[in-house]
Amino acid sequence: MPGMSIGLLGGSFDPAHEGHAMITREALRRFGLDRVWWLVSPGNPLKSHGPAPMNERIARAREIMCDPRVDVTGIEADLGTRYTAQTLVRLIRLYPGVRFVWLMGADNLAQFHRWEDWQQILRMVPVGVLARPGVRMAARRSKTALVFDDARLPAEQAKLLASRKPPAWCFVNVPMLDMSSSAIRAAAGWYGKA
Repeated sequence: MPGMSIGLLGGSFDPAHEGHAMITREALRRFGLDRVWWLVSPGNPLKSHGPAPMNERIARAREIMCDPRVDVTGIEADLGTRYTAQTLVRLIRLYPGVRFVWLMGADNLAQFHRWEDWQQILRMVPVGVLARPGVRMAARRSKTALVFDDARLPAEQAKLLASRKPPAWCFVNVPMLDMSSSAIRAAAGWYGKA
């Protein structure tokens, strides 16, 4: 509905885990969001290997994230978009009046400048960054953080992020779980994949 604040958490979710659920709950609370959509991507252009089948990743994500304010979607596959900037253009057109906030872990901020049209993303929607184990300083000193330093909102004003005109971003420290999809896959804990 117009006027709603919706966080968008994109990723391969290969597999989804409690760390994703925890940062989603924190994003809802810290950024004052009405909802969060998990955008389970068909694939990550920055990764050399393909993910598990999408239907398996979506089913696992729905098992992990049980909150009525969170929708697990495969909308990028439905829209036929490959890059975040393309997805955002389409979502903004499809849902006029919705205040979207792109959500990411600090690990993504550290290499965000490698994303296709990364500056355009920051100029389209506010960005909420959530701390991740071992990358806080790298994220805060990243190219993106430096280029958009004047657009940074202090953490104590995080609830204002969705109402800010882009570019705007906010880095918040949250309780952290040292979990990663890569570690789960490496331990063959994800449908037996090694």
